[in-house]
Amino acid sequence: MENKIKVAVMGATGAVGQVFMWMLSDHPWFELAYCTASAARVGQKYASTVHWVMPFEMPEAIKDIDVKEFNFDAMKEAGVKIVFSALPAAVAMEAEPQLRARGFYVFSNAAAMRYDQDVPILIPDTNVEQLDLIRTQGYPQTGFCVTNANCVTTGLAMALAPLRKFGIKTITINSYQSVSGAGYPGLSSFDITDNCIPFIKGEEEKIEKEVKKILSINPDVYAYTVRVPVMFGHLETVWLDFEQDVECDEIVKAWNEFKECQDLPSTPKQPIVYSPESTFPQPKYAFWGNPKGMVVYTGRLKKKNGKIGFCLLVNNIVKGAAGGSIQNAEAFVSRFLNR
Repeated sequence: MENKIKVAVMGATGAVGQVFMWMLSDHPWFELAYCTASAARVGQKYASTVHWVMPFEMPEAIKDIDVKEFNFDAMKEAGVKIVFSALPAAVAMEAEPQLRARGFYVFSNAAAMRYDQDVPILIPDTNVEQLDLIRTQGYPQTGFCVTNANCVTTGLAMALAPLRKFGIKTITINSYQSVSGAGYPGLSSFDITDNCIPFIKGEEEKIEKEVKKILSINPDVYAYTVRVPVMFGHLETVWLDFEQDVECDEIVKAWNEFKECQDLPSTPKQPIVYSPESTFPQPKYAFWGNPKGMVVYTGRLKKKNGKIGFCLLVNNIVKGAAGGSIQNAEAFVSRFLNR
């Protein structure tokens, strides 16, 4: 793209904000023109104020970016069109509607507006048509907001999207979620070291609600969520009941043939990768793939008493968070700006 679209990152120093900064540091369509963080960080260089938690070196291109205040006029003067939000939900609840009202195109990782009727919960691979809801928000005369799904739901919806054709009746899902999903600084080491916590507030309800909206299905959903002492990657075990009698080879074939939205820079050539290896997948694979962290991995596929079971792995802060929002913005550009 000759003329890159200027973008901003709100909440740039948190774990999800760091992924936004990393992925936007050399993006073919977007130019990182503005970033914000807490008031105490304003005026500092990004590298000097962020506690970098990613498992790779910080890109040179973002080290000397100035952290700026949250200011609508300054963002307009900087030419910002698209805003990526990694704000805490309570802050996002106030800030994101204001950004939309001032004409910005908001792509949010926060849950603040996720359940508004006219706000898409978007995963371009599965439901890109829901982008059309931005017209009900007033686009192109006004700005709009698009949210990505909860991180667990994202991985689940990706694995289920190719299987909708078999008729999904019930979903039983157990998730084993990394500590990065709690944000930074997140949980106390005294709570999570050598421990698992079998409750994550609001998470099970989000899964049950969001997977139905994203996939336009209405199965019974049974979910448990567990926090585990792993840095990155959410592992999930899934059992499905179908309306049809489905064999395992049909499931693998559906995953292998699932290759939508291939024109988007952040979409892998193979969005779902299955392996028959008995110990696959594992959280240590969270940053595998190209682009890193955007592939959903599946394994342990089996059939028992008519049910289909499998494991999946999603990178919670890339595909399940910042990377998903960037992919959403790419889908908007492709669908509405014809680029």
